[in-house]
Amino acid sequence: MGDPSSSMEAQPSAPSPPTPPPQPTPSMSLVHPSAKKKSKHAKVFRVFRNVFRSFPIMTPVCKLPSLSGGLLPDSRSVAGSRITGTLFGCRKGRVSLSIQENPKTLPTLVVELAMQTYVLQKEMSLGMVRIALESEKRPEKDKTKLLEEPLWTMYCNGKKSGYGVKREATEEDLNVMEVLKAVSMGAGVLPGKSEAEGPDGEMAYMRAYFERVVGSKDSETLYMLSPDGNNGPELSIFFVRIG
Repeated sequence: MGDPSSSMEAQPSAPSPPTPPPQPTPSMSLVHPSAKKKSKHAKVFRVFRNVFRSFPIMTPVCKLPSLSGGLLPDSRSVAGSRITGTLFGCRKGRVSLSIQENPKTLPTLVVELAMQTYVLQKEMSLGMVRIALESEKRPEKDKTKLLEEPLWTMYCNGKKSGYGVKREATEEDLNVMEVLKAVSMGAGVLPGKSEAEGPDGEMAYMRAYFERVVGSKDSETLYMLSPDGNNGPELSIFFVRIG
């Protein structure tokens, strides 16, 4: 008799489980921000402001404390406009900030922050978070607007954490904004692109209304508006030029 192993036929290997299909990409319906026309009242106000600035200052001026290192004042003496802000990112990825006129418009600004998403979640669970994004002052002839700066030094609660980078909204950014179009305020988790990525591939987000206060051409602040109306914002984001 021959070798019994020679008479055994090779058994076909079990078929591998099919790869789950990727999450469908939602059709894009976000619209461009409105082009707000300058009102006649705004022109009159600018004239009045320029005349007022020509008056001599009769009292000493109290200077604000140094902004270096993220040391920023708390006071809000000027009412601002309301915008939509979204913080989002994969758990172990860097968190990004998207600013929109409202949830149904395309982002006017996207900044990738120097902080991982889960770290920001931890900081916010401990109390108020203050993020300062600083850049160097530009010459007077330079017309670059503050929120057009490509790079900022970032501080979180006074501690330097790296650099924030302005970037164009990616396809993934726009998909997140599209999915959240019906959400005005809230926090949650969006599923990842595939089951293989597990929890690390999930997209955490927090969306809220922010009060945008323009202090000068070199300073703007976003104060998160709390839905329950308690005192003080849980998150403040400062954009400043120093030097």
